[in-house]
Amino acid sequence: QVQLVESEGGLVQAGGSLRLSCAPSGLTFSRYSMGWFRQAPGKEREVVATIAWIGGTTYYADAVKGRFPISRDNTKNTVNLEMTNLTPEDTAVYYCAARRLGSGSAIAGYNYWGPGTQVTVSS
Repeated sequence: QVQLVESEGGLVQAGGSLRLSCAPSGLTFSRYSMGWFRQAPGKEREVVATIAWIGGTTYYADAVKGRFPISRDNTKNTVNLEMTNLTPEDTAVYYCAARRLGSGSAIAGYNYWGPGTQVTVSS
């Protein structure tokens, strides 16, 4: 059974930083591209960043480029999102997702999802 669990989010002041981690189980991690997505109240879910299963190619949404580096450690089966210089516009529920082989930013391409973790940025 595949399970994805995000680390706890939290409340952060604007300009602060927060690290999210995700440790999938029940799958061969090295064969999965991983992504972070978010959904703010009243908005559709959107991609934040993705990292490919091979080559580690990354993709970033324009809104987070240069602020939210994504990384993966295939020896520890973890994917991380280092969120820096946070703004209130980053407030959302953040989701970790896995996509077997392939790569890309399309939500529909991801097979497995975590339950999400709330990140709130105060001004």
